[in-house]
Amino acid sequence: MISEQEVLEQIGRRLKEIRISKGYTSYEDFALEHGIARMQYWRLETGKTNPTIKTLYKVLEIHQMSLQEFFSEGFN
Repeated sequence: MISEQEVLEQIGRRLKEIRISKGYTSYEDFALEHGIARMQYWRLETGKTNPTIKTLYKVLEIHQMSLQEFFSEGFN
């Protein structure tokens, strides 16, 4: 079984992968454009914080992605 920290890092890597695939090369630009605090978003992508479902859902809404789609790739 993987640790909680590893799960947070997997979530962060997945968020970063999706952001980049949508054409956002900078987490700062993405956060500013969508009204998310830059540091909060950076912490999400680096696995430094435990996102609430509400926060994760907000980011996934921006990407027009469901929770099922999000968790379908990149997780062991």
